Amino acid sequence: MTNQPLPTYVSFSAEISQQTTEALIAVFADLVNKKTKAVHLLLSTPGGTVTNGINLYNVLKALPLQLVTHNVGSVDSIGNVVFLAGDRRHAVPNSTFMFHGVGFDVTQQTRFEEKLLLEKLDSVQSDQKKIAAIINERASFADDQEVASLFLQAATKDPAYAKQRGIIHDVRDLQIPPGAPIIPLVFQR
Repeated sequence: MTNQPLPTYVSFSAEISQQTTEALIAVFADLVNKKTKAVHLLLSTPGGTVTNGINLYNVLKALPLQLVTHNVGSVDSIGNVVFLAGDRRHAVPNSTFMFHGVGFDVTQQTRFEEKLLLEKLDSVQSDQKKIAAIINERASFADDQEVASLFLQAATKDPAYAKQRGIIHDVRDLQIPPGAPIIPLVFQR
């Protein structure tokens, strides 16, 4: 009987931004360079930018290791896409998932003309289409219409719903084996 190395646990409890995305990718790149075979990503996030979330999803899925994602609090917004990168996906019993449609912020006085509105609408629709495609590929929704309806609900869902829809494989408490390496990512707020 051979002893399998313990998986590495990476804790990420932050908004998905350029800074946090780059930091998480750097940690995973280091683990791959060290020939790590399995990583458990402990995820709790309010979401963030679509571009960074899709970037994380694509990079995490491409890595030559087994990725297990755990919802350890709340996975919201674009965080759901990052979460779905896991080969196996779990949620603690008191966790939640929140889905909503894509939007944009207006932070300064802006004049809205047809051209600008059409550009913004095209961007929102394009981002929603990418997110819906990932959700449909990785989970078990009936069709694109069900995912579109989920975006319009802007509702928080529990682990039972997530399991029913294939977002997670199992609802269970997180148990980190003694001696397992843990890498916490901590960011200035």
